[in-house]
Amino acid sequence: MRWEHLLFLHWPLDPAVLRPHIPEQLEVDTFDGRAWVGVVPFLMAATRLRWLPAMPFAHRFLECNLRTYVRNRGDGHPGVWFFSLDAESRLAVSGARLGFGLPYFFADMKYSLDGDRVSYASRRIDRRAPPATFEASWRPTTSSRPAAAGSLEHFLVERYCLYTRCRGRLMRGDIEHQPWRLASADVDIQQLDMAQLLGCSLEGPPISALAAEPLDVVANTLARC
Repeated sequence: MRWEHLLFLHWPLDPAVLRPHIPEQLEVDTFDGRAWVGVVPFLMAATRLRWLPAMPFAHRFLECNLRTYVRNRGDGHPGVWFFSLDAESRLAVSGARLGFGLPYFFADMKYSLDGDRVSYASRRIDRRAPPATFEASWRPTTSSRPAAAGSLEHFLVERYCLYTRCRGRLMRGDIEHQPWRLASADVDIQQLDMAQLLGCSLEGPPISALAAEPLDVVANTLARC
């Protein structure tokens, strides 16, 4: 698949707020003693099974996820834990819930481009989760570069696996891609209530706002932890 027009927005939270929402086999990963919650809108482009050739009509859809960062208590491997993944594709929502156990929800979504500014809106309409809205516009304000090792940005974005609970078992799915190239972003948030299912809200402007260059990604099959 190819991820385009992606924005990383992050807020710090007390790890205790997230602990009830994460399996016991995982520990909340922290940076400077704080947990981090990310809202990540993007366009999922050119999605296909790896053994099929690239095709101009490959599945494309918008997605916006709410996530945090964890480590496996057994081997310490870092990864991503998703609280929700909103998508405009019913096929993607059904397939990801069934095949990967991921908390995908159907949403009414749209985006537009005006030069280098992206306008994006998402409204969850799936009754399996509380309502959630995200509406914002953004544009890069610096040149793109990789995140520096040891920085907050590197901690937040350079994650190469996800954890999920599938059919009652904790599973890990590794992903493969080149390091992100990131630019600082000027962001105008009009609506944001993605964290209702955590029983909290994301107050104030994000501590980190990064616009990412497009990236090709390979997702591997799940393996039991």
